[in-house]
Amino acid sequence: MCRVDELRQAVLAHNDRGASDLRAELAARGVIAVNLLSSPGSGKTALLEAELRLAGERGVSVAALTADLATDNDATRLARAGAPVKQILTDGLCHLEAAMLRRQLAGWLPARTRLLFVENVGNLVCPASYDLGESLRVALASVTEGEDKPLKYPSAFGLANLVVVTKIDLAEAVEFDEGAFLANVRQVNPGVEVLFTSARTGRGVGDLLTRAVAVLDGAAVHTPVMARHAVDGHTHAHTHAHGSPGSESENESGHGHRHAHPHEPGHSHAHSPEGVRAHVHTHGIDPRSAPVRESS
Repeated sequence: MCRVDELRQAVLAHNDRGASDLRAELAARGVIAVNLLSSPGSGKTALLEAELRLAGERGVSVAALTADLATDNDATRLARAGAPVKQILTDGLCHLEAAMLRRQLAGWLPARTRLLFVENVGNLVCPASYDLGESLRVALASVTEGEDKPLKYPSAFGLANLVVVTKIDLAEAVEFDEGAFLANVRQVNPGVEVLFTSARTGRGVGDLLTRAVAVLDGAAVHTPVMARHAVDGHTHAHTHAHGSPGSESENESGHGHRHAHPHEPGHSHAHSPEGVRAHVHTHGIDPRSAPVRESS
């Protein structure tokens, strides 16, 4: 068990270095990444489609990568918003990693892009451990999933810089207790902002985009308590700063935050990020592009 733990720590440390490099590369291009985490069926694709469409109307240059185990259904949906979109098929891998993201961006990310939305694999366990080089990590939950979602998945919600509730138009029908949900969020992530949205009615649509643009313009990002305090040796923490690539510390930049990497029971991924294989579909760039399978 100790050997597995050591290997996992090495994998996460390797990923962290790659994520830090990628974040610096994006910052040098004037780009920030927004990492969206949720369980399957939360409605994040519908919300992201609405946000991408609104970004076009507001003149904000955006692009999106969406990850799934199979099908390019989400990329097809997102492409309707008119933004450049690429589908990543993970071939069974339950999360994205920084090295995979960097490979997909190489030669693809349009030069004009300022915001890169990354729709992670539908999963609230594994993705919480992997920094993708994002400047804003967002955890989403729909009202249909229950008020205790933050308590069931404390790492995903506890390490988020922003929490988004989706399908709020169904709150009354499913007897969603907003107060209980907010209390549960505060328990794992005190001080984090919670947005309430409905892609169907339009409530709150644009709020996520507004927060992302603010971060792009240098606004401070919420630093989760869980990220600041590693828990009795079972978390692996790293620090990265948002703002100029030359920022030396969290205090100096005002935008630093840490991600802690919890050891979720039953989820040991002892593979090297460089060994991950995936293939992609691209929308909005060249309709003739065929899926490309990455070499290991």
